[in-house]
Amino acid sequence: MKTFFNRTATRAVLIAAALCAAPAAQSQGVVRIGEINSYKAQPAFLEPYKKGMELAVEQINAAGGLNGKKVELITRDDNANPGDAVRVAEELVSRDHVDVLTGSFLSHIGLALTDFAGQKKVFFLASEPLTDKIVWQNGNRYTYRLRTSTYMQVAMLVPQAAAMKKKRWAVVYPNYEYGQSAVATFKALMKAAQPDVEFVAEQAPPLGKLDAGSVVQAIADAKPDAIFNVLFGADLAKFVREGNTRGLFKGVEVVSLLTGEPEYLDPLKDETPNGWLVTGYPWYGIKTPEHDAFLKAYQARFKDYPRLGSIVGYSAIMSLAAGIRKAGGTDTEKLVEAFSGLTVSTPFGEIRYRPEDHQSTMGSFVGRTSNEGGKGVMIDFRYLDGAAYLPSDAEVRALRPAP
Repeated sequence: MKTFFNRTATRAVLIAAALCAAPAAQSQGVVRIGEINSYKAQPAFLEPYKKGMELAVEQINAAGGLNGKKVELITRDDNANPGDAVRVAEELVSRDHVDVLTGSFLSHIGLALTDFAGQKKVFFLASEPLTDKIVWQNGNRYTYRLRTSTYMQVAMLVPQAAAMKKKRWAVVYPNYEYGQSAVATFKALMKAAQPDVEFVAEQAPPLGKLDAGSVVQAIADAKPDAIFNVLFGADLAKFVREGNTRGLFKGVEVVSLLTGEPEYLDPLKDETPNGWLVTGYPWYGIKTPEHDAFLKAYQARFKDYPRLGSIVGYSAIMSLAAGIRKAGGTDTEKLVEAFSGLTVSTPFGEIRYRPEDHQSTMGSFVGRTSNEGGKGVMIDFRYLDGAAYLPSDAEVRALRPAP
């Protein structure tokens, strides 16, 4: 009887050990990428973004994977809530045994995941959130960021904004981290470029809850010469519609972050204003070998044209692939070191992840909006290399916590 119980106990222990080891064993032949984003809250950007990631994974696996391992992408929704994002990150790491984390769209969620990565010592590539705090004030060893940041995009717009010689400016922005930091940067850089500039109106509605009538009227009452707009998505559409109806934009220059992205420009259709100075993605007019190859592959796979989200999603996965190849695997510390100075080929050309602040040098297109036959497009655009719009090493050291 004693022997029977001993054998039974031993068998139970072995079964339990096998069950515990199962996730690790299953993941030995794959590289698992855990991705977290606000899919339900921001579908205009994130549905194309997910397609871009899927295309990259398919291309990598078709070419033999990473160091002989297939890539598996596991996506989770964060419900546009920082607390949910951290909870999901914990589940991806502890339950799903992902090798790396990537993603996030909204800046305050990106900051929450940046903090999680630093505390848990998990590699995190912030693909899309724009706030500069991710790589500066709140930066840490384990977090890198892909997309052209708020500071970089504003810095790209300011020279032309200052050249307008408009003294009285109004600003309108969503009242959360991204909008706040964009306006703070714009004010600082404009003051430096044009000391006599005045900011005569400031409207900061909650994200996704714009009362367009009252906001447009408040700006009109201030009689600005120019407007700096940071609204996007449904808020942007409401702002444009109401502004057109009330004649807000007649004789007024508008400088607008993100508005040239197809995600936000296409829905405006025949309401698209002419002549706004914007950052964006004129996919139909980019003639480079890197972009041509991406465009053909994307259209063949999805029977659709890419949005900027498609570029970001694709480039995020390709960045992780390049880092993992350089590191020789997914060991976190080796991957952190591999990303320092890493160069990656993207549809926008080669980018580099700066050792100083872990920011990539991905640039952006700057141009003007035009309403052509009831469709919004970007014209007179040019690509600006992100490396030219970043602070110096000394400035970064003053901004970023000591390692």
